Amino acid sequence: MTDVKSYLHVAPQVQAALDAGKAVVALESTIITHGLPAPLNYEVALQCEAAIREEGAIPATIGLVDGVITVGLTEDQVKALAVAEQSARKISRRDFGIALARRENGGTTVAGTMIAAHMAGVRVFATGGIGGVHRGDAMDISADLTELAQTPVAVVCAGAKAILDLPRTLEYLETAGVPVLGYGTDTFPAFYATSSGLPVDARVDDAEQAARIILTQWELGLTGGVLIGVPAPADLALPNDEMEKAINAAVAEADAKGIKGKKITPFLLERVAALTAGRSQKVNIALIVQNSRVAARIALAMSRL
Repeated sequence: MTDVKSYLHVAPQVQAALDAGKAVVALESTIITHGLPAPLNYEVALQCEAAIREEGAIPATIGLVDGVITVGLTEDQVKALAVAEQSARKISRRDFGIALARRENGGTTVAGTMIAAHMAGVRVFATGGIGGVHRGDAMDISADLTELAQTPVAVVCAGAKAILDLPRTLEYLETAGVPVLGYGTDTFPAFYATSSGLPVDARVDDAEQAARIILTQWELGLTGGVLIGVPAPADLALPNDEMEKAINAAVAEADAKGIKGKKITPFLLERVAALTAGRSQKVNIALIVQNSRVAARIALAMSRL
């Protein structure tokens, strides 16, 4: 059987940090390939990396380059994915074999990034929002949730994307045995809004508290992921009622146009941004940079412990 490492390239600075037991934070690349328009996608990717470095950790943006899983994209590789945009494949668990065999470029989703991070030995990952159970279709469940159930990576996010069914998403995570922590909050963040009103499993008020729970979970041999929800910055977060109005309008428009499957999330995010005059996009950018900082602090705490 072929060694998985033949498909994997870990950047030298990332590998050196891992070998030395230093803090490393994974970053996804679908925000580059599918989440934000150019050149904003490239700029935000670099902002996230810079935030992690400022906290004293090493960033490792993950993506597929010519059929190679690359952990620690160079700036030129990030730029190439940013310019390619929709020509890159969106990479979740089911897509790796296809993309690698065809030597394609790809942006890794939450699930795809978790898989690649675990292959490389990176234990902490920062993203904007995870996928979940879609509104109006309880059978439309993101692979992010099943990945959280089986892959031991701590995921720092602003909750699940607000366009999703948040109560059902949390029910799924409970059934899958995934601990959901609130970073400085008792409730699950709602992406654009600071709170969904739904309780988390435990509140943590600093990086060390989060790190101790994550490490204890894995020391017990419970090898799924741990989800850490960080509320969006309060000065930019949008009111729940305003967001619900925009989301419901976007969902109705998607239904009318028959938009489904993997196209639905990008469409809804784009329409919500338009309906909020771009304010939702500003929140999105601010929270992913903030999550990168929090993830770096948690990774540093884990390396110390």
